[in-house]
Amino acid sequence: MKKRWWPNPNANVDVDKLPELTSGAAFLPWLMLTAGSVADLIRGEVSPPWLGGAGLLAFVTLYVVVAYRAFDPRRSANRTTLILLAAQAAVTYPLALAYGGSWIQLFMPLALACGAVLRGQHLIMALIVLGGSAGVISGERDHDPLAAMINGYGTFISGLVTAAIIGLAATTAELRRTREELARSAVDRERLRFARDLHDLLGHSMSVIVVKAEAVRRLMDRNPAQALAQASDIETVGRQALTEIREAVSGYRESNVAAELDRARSALTTAGVTQDVQLTGPPLAPDAETVLSWVVREATTNIIRHSDATQVAIVLTHDPGRIRLEITDNGTTSPLSSPSPSPSPLSRPTGQPAEISGNGLKGLAERLAEAGGTLVAQAGPCGGFQVVAELPEPL
Repeated sequence: MKKRWWPNPNANVDVDKLPELTSGAAFLPWLMLTAGSVADLIRGEVSPPWLGGAGLLAFVTLYVVVAYRAFDPRRSANRTTLILLAAQAAVTYPLALAYGGSWIQLFMPLALACGAVLRGQHLIMALIVLGGSAGVISGERDHDPLAAMINGYGTFISGLVTAAIIGLAATTAELRRTREELARSAVDRERLRFARDLHDLLGHSMSVIVVKAEAVRRLMDRNPAQALAQASDIETVGRQALTEIREAVSGYRESNVAAELDRARSALTTAGVTQDVQLTGPPLAPDAETVLSWVVREATTNIIRHSDATQVAIVLTHDPGRIRLEITDNGTTSPLSSPSPSPSPLSRPTGQPAEISGNGLKGLAERLAEAGGTLVAQAGPCGGFQVVAELPEPL
């Protein structure tokens, strides 16, 4: 297939947004080029007049039909339209050869019709033939070199400019559609970000509040002071959750691993889970801090809500070119509820998360994938559950 020189004006063009090119009506004013031929008929300068009139009527009819078909995506360049275009040319040549003068200007509307229907090399070849024919016929009939040059050049440029304008309109419509698609995509991404952040924020905060509320209930009778402290923590967690939700809505929320680990220690301690935290390596980049803090938050929430764990190990290491965060508990259940102890990759650097259950782990997989990292959830080496997140360094 030969490459097109101009965009196809009928390939998914949103013509409703191009009022000047919605139909062949935009080409009807160019029929004024037949005014000279009509004047010749009225003055009786055409013999026989009925033949010239019939030929001109056939030309105008074919021009209008071809112009309207050019803007119908189903009929713009099919065989019937091409046959009608060829019929228009077959009418134009005898009229120009027989009467000369203003009748030669019929080549210009014919070139316009070609510019609306043809593309690529076919258009260029057709315009060369029509322009050359108009020039040669004008020179032979009228013996006026200037008129011959004007007719030949006018015919060629008429078709070329028509194709260029239609191609520009098609490109503009395509750019408009692309802009609208990008706007919709941005809205979808923002909705996904908000839904993911809201899930992660509320899931963790509500879990901590539930655990501390249970502690208040247990301690109320035998240790009111500790119960009061836990109630104070509930207030603090609630206020922090409100602040984080506002930041998530505004899109400015940033977190760091150290702050998230402090929250995790408080929540896990209240839930009766001891922690072994090991952090090694240089300070993390801001983007890595944000992503890994979400991993700490979600893993802590899962341990509190879904696991019977009494111990958890959090290890952050720096391998050559990689940052690795492992969170392992000794619980008896896991968020995946998978009978297989083999690792299950949740995301890949290509950004294609594997299909798993649970919005939290899916959200983590998407976050890691967007940052070029991976997330693996699997059975722990000594039972329980393990989450392993890796990011490239530097991010």
